[in-house]
Amino acid sequence: MASPQPIAVFDSGLGGLTVVKALQKNLPNESIIYFGDTARVPYGNKSQNLIQEYGKEITEFLIEKGAKTVIVACNTASALALPFLKKTYNIPMIGVIDPGAEMAYTVTKSKKIGIIGTLATVQSKAYETALQHLDNTIITIAIACPLFVPLAEEGWLAGDVPFLIAETYLSELVVQDIDTLILGCTHYPLLIPVLEKVVGNGIRIVDSAETTAKYTADLLKELNLLTDNETEGKMENYVTDLPVRFKRVARRFLGREINHVSPVHLS
Repeated sequence: MASPQPIAVFDSGLGGLTVVKALQKNLPNESIIYFGDTARVPYGNKSQNLIQEYGKEITEFLIEKGAKTVIVACNTASALALPFLKKTYNIPMIGVIDPGAEMAYTVTKSKKIGIIGTLATVQSKAYETALQHLDNTIITIAIACPLFVPLAEEGWLAGDVPFLIAETYLSELVVQDIDTLILGCTHYPLLIPVLEKVVGNGIRIVDSAETTAKYTADLLKELNLLTDNETEGKMENYVTDLPVRFKRVARRFLGREINHVSPVHLS
């Protein structure tokens, strides 16, 4: 049976809005709840137990709001909390790491795959682990690109500054003869035009936001949970701090205005 309940997306901050944008493109009639834990970002400098506790609080909030599935759009939370959340809740839980890894494995020909992400994601080796489960002969090279997040949030998406930063980060990857590059942070899809200029036509860029949206669409179809709504889905937004900043950054990520953002205080 069809389900009119919303898809929930949560992130430690605002990067998960790229997943929302991909969902709205792939599943335009689905309603979406977005939760940004902006009071406790970043997650990368916190313990696994604490991240699991945050994930538990947020997931329970989203289930109370009627979510039919929860997407963990934070790479750190996907690596450190998703297995725990899947065991704890009887609801489809989706991360961003496995869909990205599976797409990279599908498109690579040389089996040499580059991975870029925040320092926490790179140190977790979550993508390497996922790829090794698919094929233990795959070679991976991972680089942390921490400046990409503020570039995306401040709208520095073109020109010399982002190009030079990207060139500096990615020069080590380009000479390694990779043929596939995983964007291991949900902020990074905003920088794809710059990244394409740096890596050239010979390297396939895997957008984890887009792959997660397609994975979600396939899963909901398999579980008969797609909506039968024939009109555009609605969007609810919740943050734990600074709703005004969320509206400003969301405009860049989604390409349109967000009118309503509700503050939430978790325990």
